[in-house]
Amino acid sequence: MEQLVTIELLGQSYTFKAEADSSNAKEVADLLVKEVAKVETELSTKSSIAKQTILILAALNIASENYKLEKKYSDMLQNISERSANLIRELDI
Repeated sequence: MEQLVTIELLGQSYTFKAEADSSNAKEVADLLVKEVAKVETELSTKSSIAKQTILILAALNIASENYKLEKKYSDMLQNISERSANLIRELDI
């Protein structure tokens, strides 16, 4: 069964469906809300910034953070693989 998640962004409510086994749908949505609020605050000194611009900047910030985490994860896996290979070689001696 699907669950409905509602968030408020820039004064407008959005409701979306999430798969029932997606227990973190609300947390993901809250992350977006927090990032949009952060960008909106940072740009509050600028006059008449379009809502679409705020949403795009928030999405880019989240995508950038995701990219960094994926890179860090990939590097960690590579490091583990290399260290494991070294240990296996040492044990074979």
